Amino acid sequence: MLFSVLLVLGFSLVPTHSKPSGETLGSPFLHQCFEEAKKIVDDAYKYSREESLRRVRKDVVQPHDALRLLKQPRGDTRSAVRSADYMAQTLRLVHDKVHRVHKRSLNATDLLSAQDLVKLAQITGCEARIRAPNCGTTPDINKYRTATSVCNNLKNPRLGASNTPFTRWRPAEYDDNISLPKGWDRNRRFNNFVLPLVRQVSNNILRTADADVVSDRDFTHMVTLFGQWNDHDLTFTPFSPSIRSFSNGVNCDESCERTEPCIPIPIPPGDPRLPSRPDSCIPAFRSAPACGTGYSAYNFGGDPNRREQINALTAFLDLGQVYGSEAQLALNLRNLTSNGGLLAVNTEFRDNGRELLPFHPLQVQMCATRRRVTNDTNAREVPCFIAGDVRVAENIALTSIHTLFVREHNRLARGLKRINPQWDSETLYQEARKIMGAYTQVFVFRDYLPHIVGDEAMRRQLGPYPGYNPDVDPSIANVFATAAYRFAHLAIQPVLSRLDENYREHSRFPSVPLFKAFFTPWRIIFEGGIDPVLRGLVGRPAKLNTQDHMMVDAIRDRLFQFVQHLALDLASLNMQRSRDHGLPGYNEWRKFCGLSQPRNQAELGRVLNNNNLASRLLQLYGTPDNIDVWLGGVAEPFVGGGRVGPLLACLIATQFQRVRQGDRLWYQNPGVFTPNQRAALSSATLSRIICDNTGITTIPRDAFRVVSATNPMVQCSSIPQMSLTAWRDRPTAS
Repeated sequence: MLFSVLLVLGFSLVPTHSKPSGETLGSPFLHQCFEEAKKIVDDAYKYSREESLRRVRKDVVQPHDALRLLKQPRGDTRSAVRSADYMAQTLRLVHDKVHRVHKRSLNATDLLSAQDLVKLAQITGCEARIRAPNCGTTPDINKYRTATSVCNNLKNPRLGASNTPFTRWRPAEYDDNISLPKGWDRNRRFNNFVLPLVRQVSNNILRTADADVVSDRDFTHMVTLFGQWNDHDLTFTPFSPSIRSFSNGVNCDESCERTEPCIPIPIPPGDPRLPSRPDSCIPAFRSAPACGTGYSAYNFGGDPNRREQINALTAFLDLGQVYGSEAQLALNLRNLTSNGGLLAVNTEFRDNGRELLPFHPLQVQMCATRRRVTNDTNAREVPCFIAGDVRVAENIALTSIHTLFVREHNRLARGLKRINPQWDSETLYQEARKIMGAYTQVFVFRDYLPHIVGDEAMRRQLGPYPGYNPDVDPSIANVFATAAYRFAHLAIQPVLSRLDENYREHSRFPSVPLFKAFFTPWRIIFEGGIDPVLRGLVGRPAKLNTQDHMMVDAIRDRLFQFVQHLALDLASLNMQRSRDHGLPGYNEWRKFCGLSQPRNQAELGRVLNNNNLASRLLQLYGTPDNIDVWLGGVAEPFVGGGRVGPLLACLIATQFQRVRQGDRLWYQNPGVFTPNQRAALSSATLSRIICDNTGITTIPRDAFRVVSATNPMVQCSSIPQMSLTAWRDRPTAS
């Protein structure tokens, strides 16, 4: 892995043919550059934190401020990002100073020895990011997951762990072949064509008026939100904490200049909604780099060490969004005052007597949206909730699912304590957490993925469990996180339904336009709790992604908008992120999946079964090779039984195939659970979990399918409850 190259001593780190004879810079020069870089980064972080907090404590929070706060690295992730920034800025200064002295182009490390680079890795903190842990000292390593999933793979302990780089299935394609986003130079040609502005693509291809939405006839809105929920178990790509350029101090929010880490989205002339002035833009930020990546000096054999991005979460289906993917956060989310192995809950509010998520200790105004939305100046504001994933407050449907699973953990912990009163708090917590992790594995593979990737991919890649293989890399692929698993953005309804006990529109708390459901935890506290929202998810259909009605206005033009004129465009952000990450274009991924690679309008029209759409795409991109992979993927007609086309079915199925087979603690792996426990887990359903943790008494038998003759609305009492009998710890005779 390129991430570990900094620790490789000798010729593989610094090619001898590139170093001028007799010229070295040595440690004093390197330390000087490091100290200067450290001050630049620390000052930028300090400024950015103070400025960000100032903004989100104001009465009106701008959408891009909310997004940036949402994507800020925290805890150990922040340490990883800071180390990477120290490394990057030190090498930038080395390059600049060497270039000024020698008046010729030299790579940043051409004059640094291998020992200097190892020392740099140590003083920046990058060395600690890749040092192999001693798994032999970790208690219960064969019984319970670590919070970070370090030591899941005993041969390669960091494989799939949090705060490691996304993996690459195809080499990155950057503007400079190293680190600059595709399209950074707006005049650069790819396959003889200039890349179109992402906002122009969004306007021309994806625009859908909310009134034109087509609803899915088979699947509920729960499928859409469960997809988001599941994504938040697997992927989180942090931004750099800095809101100003490291090289020239430009504030990314106040300028449209492209300078690290600023990656503004230009607004095309005549934009139908956003103000279009000369060089106007939507502020955006680059994803943070992984330590020691993105520098040509680490060439060996002609293969550049391209920039990689960090996944702050584990690659495993372990419900990290409930429990946290770092040890300290995991501890903070627990109720350590009881001996019951419980998760912490809100101490101020209840939901009809049931538990709510605890409030975030950081008092910012990002969720103080009630007075503005309701026009009630006397309304009480509340903070955001805290959970294992920072995006918990993004919308009230997601918040409701978070709340549901925290309640289920505590229900399980209490049940386990009743049958095993001798268990201590740690055992109760870990056993309940282990059951919960198995739940998500069952639900994703048995109930969710078949609806998404379709019959053929399930049969070919996601059929019977093949067993654990330590040589399979479960790490999340960059293309999965950045493009493929964002397909569900096109299945989001413009309204979050809230329904009463009869699954009709709630009289007191009516359905909420999606753009008025962002960062509104107060709607859960003061507007009927999670029951109406969950009924809306299982009782109303998903939006159907069609080629002429792709993305609703609520997230294409009004993302995180309340009263501001400038909101965010999720489609543009998706494509800009793909270019920031250097993802190859549409045809390269079709080739990866063994699919045809259309070369002209006629061939693309046949792939899309839509000549008009093919024509409009090529008017923008010039060639199918250049189409952003996310857009090409969501434009394809569905596979049989699924809700994505052949390309995304391949990429999604390939990722989950590796996640399952590369997980030593997968619930079906012999020894993880007993046969009786596995049998019990197979009876678990999402509908039953909803019944057990809410006041809902009737529900569709399958929460993911719309109500029909084959999926009737049933009484909760008719749905079997998973028995915990198999977890009874019978003392052995002495």
